[in-house]
Amino acid sequence: MAGKFDLKKSPSGKFMFNLKSGNGQIILTSQLYETRAAAEKGIASVRKNAPDDKRYERKSTTKGEPYFVLKSGNSQIIGKSEAYSGTAAMENGIASVKKNGPDAAVVDSSA
Repeated sequence: MAGKFDLKKSPSGKFMFNLKSGNGQIILTSQLYETRAAAEKGIASVRKNAPDDKRYERKSTTKGEPYFVLKSGNSQIIGKSEAYSGTAAMENGIASVKKNGPDAAVVDSSA
């Protein structure tokens, strides 16, 4: 099953999206956007940048749990992962974004 972008409206009325893998797990979460159009540009940016390993910044939480952010060409953060139990799990998450991001369909749940 293919991945998908789930475009939603937050309780504050702003827009955001989650990239979900084929099994429905959230693998990347966007920032909040003022408009639907801005969120759609964010999705386009994920599609463009997901395949490029240089766009991933590997980090760790204050508790030492690994996570990653995906950045655009101008170094803006497009999306962030959850915290993982270990580095191997984080690398699997990155691989999943690389695989699902470029071709994932958009499901609009914002209405």
